[in-house]
Amino acid sequence: MRDPRFAQSVIFLCAHSTEGAMGVLLNRPLKTPKFPDLLRKLGIEPNPPRREILLGQGGPVDDNRGFVLHSADWTTEGSLDVDGSHVLTASLEVLHAIAEGGGPAQARLVLGYAGWDAGQLDEEIRQNSWLSVPADDAIVYDAVYQTKWQRALAKLGIDPSRLSGAAGRA
Repeated sequence: MRDPRFAQSVIFLCAHSTEGAMGVLLNRPLKTPKFPDLLRKLGIEPNPPRREILLGQGGPVDDNRGFVLHSADWTTEGSLDVDGSHVLTASLEVLHAIAEGGGPAQARLVLGYAGWDAGQLDEEIRQNSWLSVPADDAIVYDAVYQTKWQRALAKLGIDPSRLSGAAGRA
């Protein structure tokens, strides 16, 4: 991608329809705030929390809004079941549950999201701007941000050093 906001990004696509698409970046960690600081700012107890989750930059759209991408073993009203194994929740209820030591077994919080207008993502796919792999929980939830892109490519058997910015059709 030529857009530097998405260069070497790993994006978890949460919704894709004729109306548009929405996803969250998985390999852009946030240095601040830390999870306890965010909970304090939101007035969520207990603080320090009994459990913490990773925070990341989810994308350039609405970056003051939080989304928790998590395992499907916990949901609440308004949670979006993405694929039967992954859920996206934007309510504070999930943060309360995590702070209390419960909630979903696996979770990460991202601030902001990536969004595409109707047909925009489809056009990017037609232009070969995307490589797609099935979700891998190690890539989705682990803290090894610096290798997520390479590991996602490896799932396709692609060596990043052999990628080209130009593409064609035979």
